[in-house]
Amino acid sequence: MEHPLSIYNTLTRRKEQFIPLHEPHMGMYVCGPTVYGDAHLGHARPAITFDILFRYLKYLGYKVRYVRNITDVGHLEHDADAGEDKIAKKARLEQLEPMEIVQFYLNRYHQAMDALNVLPPSIEPHASGHIIEQIQLVQEILENGYAYESCGSVYFDVEKYNKDHRYGILSGRNIEDMLNTTRALDGQDEKRNPIDFALWKCAQPEHIMRWPSPWSDGFPGWHCECTAMGKKYLGEHFDIHGGGMDLIFPHHECEIAQAVASQGDDMVHYWMHNNMITVNGQKMGKSLGNFITLEEFFTGSHAMLSQAYSPMTIRFFILQAHYRSTVDFSNEALQASEKGMNRLMEGWESLDKLKPSPSSSVDVRGIREKCQEAMNDDLNTPVAISHLFDATRIINSVKDGKETLSEEDLKELKDVFQLFLFDIMGMKDEAVSGDNSYESFSKAVDLLLTIRQEAKANKDWATSDKIRNELSALGFEIKDTKEGAEWRLNK
Repeated sequence: MEHPLSIYNTLTRRKEQFIPLHEPHMGMYVCGPTVYGDAHLGHARPAITFDILFRYLKYLGYKVRYVRNITDVGHLEHDADAGEDKIAKKARLEQLEPMEIVQFYLNRYHQAMDALNVLPPSIEPHASGHIIEQIQLVQEILENGYAYESCGSVYFDVEKYNKDHRYGILSGRNIEDMLNTTRALDGQDEKRNPIDFALWKCAQPEHIMRWPSPWSDGFPGWHCECTAMGKKYLGEHFDIHGGGMDLIFPHHECEIAQAVASQGDDMVHYWMHNNMITVNGQKMGKSLGNFITLEEFFTGSHAMLSQAYSPMTIRFFILQAHYRSTVDFSNEALQASEKGMNRLMEGWESLDKLKPSPSSSVDVRGIREKCQEAMNDDLNTPVAISHLFDATRIINSVKDGKETLSEEDLKELKDVFQLFLFDIMGMKDEAVSGDNSYESFSKAVDLLLTIRQEAKANKDWATSDKIRNELSALGFEIKDTKEGAEWRLNK
C-alpha cells in the first residue's frame, strides 16, 4: 500500500509518515469521557477530531479497529490520587447507584455524538468491566520492581523507573523539576515520593465502588485502564493513541511508564493530541465551571449563547480550525461558521439544478487532489474546506451564467463534495437529514413558486406579488433567475 498520510507525533514532536505496524490492519485507541455529567464543547473536539481520522483511514483502505474507552471508575477529583471518585460523588449527591449515573450520562453522551454525526467506535470498553486486566497489569509492574505496596494501595515508583527509562518523555518534563515543585499533600503520606502515582487504591469504608484484589478491597488508579484495555484489544504494540492535549501529562505520560514497566517497551507508535477549546483564553472544562454543554448549544439555553447552534454548525466550527490549534469560543465565530456551512450546503444543493454545457470554461480537476493533499498533511481540514469554498464559487459562477461546466465536470464536483464534505468530514445537510417532512415542505414551496411563475406569465401581478410577499413574511428569500425562481429559508 502507498502511505500518503503524515501525522504529527507528540512523542517525536514532528510530522511523520503514517505506516501501520500490520497493514492493512491498524489499531487506534482514543481516551473517551468520564461519564458523570453532560458532554460539553470540549468533549466534542476529540470526538470529532478522531472521527475524521477514523473516516480518513478507512477511506485510505485501512481496516481500522477503533477503541474509545468509557471511564466509569477510578477517576478521582482534580485527577489526584486522593479524594472522591467523580462518579461516586455524583451518585452520593443524587442518591443513586454509581452505575445509574454512568448509564444516564453515557446514554446522553451517545445521543450528543449521534447528533454530531460521530461514528461509533469499533469497541467501547468500560474501565469497570476490566478490573481483572488492571489487577494483572499492576502485578506485572510490581514483579518488575517498579511499584510498591503501601497500606493496601499500590504506587508506581517514578524515581526508580526514571533511573532505567525516562519519565517525562512525552511531555518533555524533567523529574528533578517535578520533585522540586511538587509538595506532599494531605493523605499522600503513603507514597515514598509525591510524584509517584496510584496503580491501585485501597477503598476507604465509605467508598462505594470497590473490588477485591491481592492488596485490598479497592479500585484501580485512573491511568491503569487505558494501558490494560489498549493491550487487551489492540495488542502489546499498536499504531495510534489519541486524546486531548490536557491528557499528555499526567495521564498519557503515566500510560507510557506503565507499558514500559510491565512489558519493557511502549505500546504506542504514534501519539496524537487535539488542542483545547477555550473560553476567554481559558480551557473549557467541568472543573473550571466555564463549560457549555452540547445540549445547551443545540437549544441555545445558556447565558453565554446569543442563539441556538445546530449540531452541524458545531461540527463545522471545530473543523474550520486545525485539530492542533486552539479554538476560542465566541458567538461571532459560531455565527461565521454557520454562514460558511450554509454557503457550502447551498453550493451542494445548486449542483443538482445546474444544466451541463458541451464544455467547461473553468478547470475543476485539481480540487480533488488539493483536498486530498490537505487531508494527507496531518488532517488539515481548514485547508480542505477552503478548496470546497473555491468549488462553491465556481458553482455560483455557473449558476449566474458567467462560467460553464460539462456533464463530466459537474459529476466530478458532486463526487468531490460527497467524498470530502460528507464522507470524510462527516457533515450532513441538516435541511434534508431530519425526516421526510422536509421533502414535502420543499415540494410545497416549489409548487407555490410554479403557480407564481404561471401568474407572472399571465401578467397576473397581484397573485405573483402576493405569493412572493407572503413567503418573504414567513422568512423565505426568493431570487428570480433565468432558470426560474430559487428560494432559501433564512434562519
